[in-house]
Amino acid sequence: MQQKRQLSLFDLSMIVVSLVIGMGIFRTPVNVAAKAQIPELFYLAWFIGGFVAFCGALTYAEIGSRFPVTGGYYKIFSAAYHPSIAFAINCIVIISSAASVAAISIIGAEYLGKIILPAHLQTETYRVAIAITTILVFYFINLLGLKASSKTQNILTLVKLGLILTLICAVFFGTQAQTNTPVFKATTGGIPNWVDYGKALGLCLIAVSFSYAGYAQTINFGGEVKDAKKVIPRSIIIGLTIIVMLYMILNYVYVKVIGFEELKTAESIAAILAAKIFGPAGFNMLSIIIFISVMGYVNVNLLSNPRAMFAMGEEGALPKAFSSINKKTSVITISLTVFALIAVVIIFYAKTFDKILNYTIFLESISMASSAATIFILRKRTAHLDRKTIYTVPLYPILPVIFIAAYTFVALSIYMDDPNAALNGLYIFIGFLIIYFVINFARRNRQ
Repeated sequence: MQQKRQLSLFDLSMIVVSLVIGMGIFRTPVNVAAKAQIPELFYLAWFIGGFVAFCGALTYAEIGSRFPVTGGYYKIFSAAYHPSIAFAINCIVIISSAASVAAISIIGAEYLGKIILPAHLQTETYRVAIAITTILVFYFINLLGLKASSKTQNILTLVKLGLILTLICAVFFGTQAQTNTPVFKATTGGIPNWVDYGKALGLCLIAVSFSYAGYAQTINFGGEVKDAKKVIPRSIIIGLTIIVMLYMILNYVYVKVIGFEELKTAESIAAILAAKIFGPAGFNMLSIIIFISVMGYVNVNLLSNPRAMFAMGEEGALPKAFSSINKKTSVITISLTVFALIAVVIIFYAKTFDKILNYTIFLESISMASSAATIFILRKRTAHLDRKTIYTVPLYPILPVIFIAAYTFVALSIYMDDPNAALNGLYIFIGFLIIYFVINFARRNRQ
């Protein structure tokens, strides 16, 4: 059964925004400032991250245009490399996404609980209950069909964007004096030590890259987009434009309002901005912003990840049941249900899964670089397509190469900073490869 093409340009653009803007931008600037140590390197890291994101956006725009299928992030690996690699990488993405949904749901529940619950009920049990309820609410919305879930996503994204723009207005409520202390040692003759700058930039780009990450999963919706060959590229470009602009402006506001030295150790940067605007009521405002971000993040992951599981079911990497579609609603019910259950189960082990998430960061860099590299293979295999009907990345192959090189640099920076996390990530990847071949071996023996 073929899925209906229901997503419009606006729908997919809002999905792109929500795949990227979660809670990271309310937390990672602190880490970036601490690693950058000087404001010039802080801004440079966010600018480079935005530029690399655009290179990636244009690259994935062409990939999505040439290969518009449901579960595209799985199928490009399967078609360009091997199904085992597609299986291993997407299993990591699915589990890390489910763990992120669980962890972020708990954080959102903590903020919401402080508003709606009396002090004596603000316990872990109630936080878990709110987190699970949040996931289940959006699970049932997604069961209604893509139209209902995408419209819900549009509303959540627009509200979130409006609230972020409100936070940006904190820049008009006074600024704080900054005192910057030189931290990089100069070489003989007063020349800056560029090695130190390079290392610091690499560490900054780890956090920055993952604040921009997520838009690649847009290609999971290829089989459900109206006029996919045109809409997918446009939505990725529109979404990334919104994201980069907001990130650059919001980081400028953080520095101006909080002060760069203070930003390095600030605990709740969004709360500081909210307090500037709303005074004592700032925390309540922040709690609403955080919870809406959580709701948008939960819903968009329930939209995206089951589609990768659907593709795995179609190709036999998972049981065929995962590719079943409800005839009335066109919902991939089994995949959606399993992903929601994984997220709910992980809620009870969220602290343990934070460690697993650290291991997957290295592999996500590798997967971004290798998935973008499929453009070279797809170009050869789809050379017969009329260029007038598909999007082609400008300055090819320069922009894809920049993107691939940047994420390779990030992966190397992670390895240099934390070799154990990188190696453990590789062990997890190898473990999923083994699982794939064991499943295939068992299937062949049954036939």
